[in-house]
Amino acid sequence: MGNVPQVLVVDDEPGIRELICDALGVAEIKTSIASDGLIALNKIRSERFDLIILDINLPKLDGLALLEKVRKEGFTVPALMLSARSERSDITAGLKIGADDYLTKPFGIEELVLRVRAILRRTKPEGQSKKELICGPIKIDLDRYQASFNNDIVELSATEFRLLEALIMRAGKVVTKENLLASVWGIDFKNNSTVVDTYISYLRKKFHKDGFDGIKTIRGIGFQIVGDK
Repeated sequence: MGNVPQVLVVDDEPGIRELICDALGVAEIKTSIASDGLIALNKIRSERFDLIILDINLPKLDGLALLEKVRKEGFTVPALMLSARSERSDITAGLKIGADDYLTKPFGIEELVLRVRAILRRTKPEGQSKKELICGPIKIDLDRYQASFNNDIVELSATEFRLLEALIMRAGKVVTKENLLASVWGIDFKNNSTVVDTYISYLRKKFHKDGFDGIKTIRGIGFQIVGDK
């Protein structure tokens, strides 16, 4: 696969698949396709991908069920959800399961490519020097892409890791929600402001323990991480 990213496009509409594959091809990103959830699951089990783009409405195994199964089987490949539905519950469910981002149909192809590049950039850092960041009991190893709490490894999704990194890089300082959306998700805060809160809650569930509650909400502004208890 070399340095060329490989993306699995999962959608039962041939026109949508072709549109996405053509756009990513122009962006020098390789693609593979699947027309239903079961085909996609088998491909994920047998091949390596840098990203999955999946529609929520899929035959045989819908996108949410597919993503849930993939995560339960231990695959951490990033996922970008596509949804023609307007219900916020679908998006919230996808983010809880472990999706990294989402787009609502119809979407602009330029925005899709930007989202894909943003996810690939934050989940496959290049030229990273050996470095550790420490904030109180939390330590992140940027080379190993690993986080720990009091030296115990904490399993994080790619997005959770990037969010934690963004906070610790500015430990003690208030980081605005807009800044986090731009640096971690690569999106304009006007498009979505709830995704940050959702992922902050995930981090708190994993790190707020043993008396530590260092991830603070600064009402109306953003978030802050502090090292002391």
